[in-house]
Amino acid sequence: MDTLTHHSVLALFGYALSDPVRARVLLALRDAPSYPGELAELAGVSKQRLSNHLTCLRGCGLVVAVPEGRRVRYELADRKLGDALTALLDVVVVSEAECCCTARENHVDGKVCCG
Repeated sequence: MDTLTHHSVLALFGYALSDPVRARVLLALRDAPSYPGELAELAGVSKQRLSNHLTCLRGCGLVVAVPEGRRVRYELADRKLGDALTALLDVVVVSEAECCCTARENHVDGKVCCG
């Protein structure tokens, strides 16, 4: 297992949060461990698509799979990740929404945002 530098950890965390499905999964797991079927329903995606996102989140080191007989339960890899998500939500909630955009929306009303 490689030890990541601080900027690498933040980049992985940012990548994980950059997708709405992965963000929903992380927020759900912040509240409690869950199973793929429940997470797929919550995120509004197929189990296959959710599986791809869970693979990504495991690869980023943010979630772990816990075998339970023939089922697998997913949970945050570290309880402190839940605290970090909560703190991040507190910061984002007070930001100016019109200043945020996706890469495809780089120009809003003639203003350049996100870059």
